[in-house]
Amino acid sequence: MPTYEYEYLDSNGEPTGETFDYVQSMSEEPLTHHPENERPVRKRITAPAIAGNWSDMKSKSKLSNENLERLGFTKYERKGKGYMERVAGKQGPKSISADD
Repeated sequence: MPTYEYEYLDSNGEPTGETFDYVQSMSEEPLTHHPENERPVRKRITAPAIAGNWSDMKSKSKLSNENLERLGFTKYERKGKGYMERVAGKQGPKSISADD
């Protein structure tokens, strides 16, 4: 079920700046009062938290060794001072050393 953000309202119906999250079904009517303290509230319109192509969650998987290799890239990681090993891809040497 989705989590919605609600904001408390003052006696004039204006937002107070205080908010809380509430988990409820999409088919349920929005709350008009807090379920525990009965203070008036309204649902806030906020951007959904979706892992799109631009999100941090997606970018980490795009740079995974498996994905880079699948796309034909070669990746090296530092394994010591002046020494790197290939961790993704099949092109190039298995290791690179400053002594080479």
